[in-house]
Amino acid sequence: MKIAVDVMGTDYGPKELVLGAVNAVKEYGCETVLVGDEKIIRELLVKYGADKNPKITIHHASEVIAMDEHPAIAVKSKKDASIVVAAGLLRNNECDALVSSGSTGAAVASALFCVGRIRGVERPAIATPIPSLKGTTVVLDSGAKVDAKPEHMVQSAIMGTVYAEKILKISQPKVGLLNIGEEETKGNEQALATYPLLKDTRTINFIGNVEGRDINKGTVDVVVCDGFVGNVVLKFGEGLAKAIMTLIKEAIMNGGILAKLGGLLIKPALKGLKKRLDPAEYGGALLLGIRAPFIICHGSSKAKAITNAIHVAMDFAEQDVVSIIKDKIAESKEMRN
Repeated sequence: MKIAVDVMGTDYGPKELVLGAVNAVKEYGCETVLVGDEKIIRELLVKYGADKNPKITIHHASEVIAMDEHPAIAVKSKKDASIVVAAGLLRNNECDALVSSGSTGAAVASALFCVGRIRGVERPAIATPIPSLKGTTVVLDSGAKVDAKPEHMVQSAIMGTVYAEKILKISQPKVGLLNIGEEETKGNEQALATYPLLKDTRTINFIGNVEGRDINKGTVDVVVCDGFVGNVVLKFGEGLAKAIMTLIKEAIMNGGILAKLGGLLIKPALKGLKKRLDPAEYGGALLLGIRAPFIICHGSSKAKAITNAIHVAMDFAEQDVVSIIKDKIAESKEMRN
């Protein structure tokens, strides 16, 4: 299994991605192709004692797409940008999957222009796992496309179902449409138009509308929304989780000697809670609807998150999720006709 890693254009620079890739090779036995500035990558490999590892290779790319650049324009004009070069390796079957934590827009644009969509998929979707009281809830789209037609959201539901079945090992995952109320008559024009389409899609287990609180309650396994709403939900949830952990720590530290003693007693439990809520534990989000495994990570991802993202990419490829999505999309289209 060979994974391409775009190591450029992130908040912390290449060091965290290179270290994450080195750790993934040690832990999972995969091969990695590090795409970016060869000189910088080689220096980091020497630093981490991995410059002689035959499972780690470098593919030089002289350009980087910054976070503030227009994704489509940059992808078309910067042919030697690291994400574009990495996507080319994926397209040419020189690697089995790709991991990137640079500009999300540039990653999606590279996936579309260089790798291409699965036949029948009109818009790719980012599927993000979010911890819930019952395990994990998959939210999609969480940022690949801010606007979505009802048909696009139906395809997201189908792809999210495959994700939940194959990656999360959930049998007959329940699908919900994110809305402001559970009633079928609630919502904006988009939700009202999407509901009957989801209801008539026989390849998914659609249970109706769900509200934002249902994501963390685990009422359903897959939550469908457009990319604008999904990204807001994702960022709010991550921020809230960090804020809660900070408030707990402050309450313990400022609560006197008894609170501090109690804090010592529950410290192992708090560590477990922090780990469960940490986005780094999930690695990255899957870009579904693309013709090859493509993983998108936070721009602020550190080595641990990259290591886990590579593991997710391996699982994505091994489970042949792309082919299954292709078959499910075709099956759904035949049923509608």
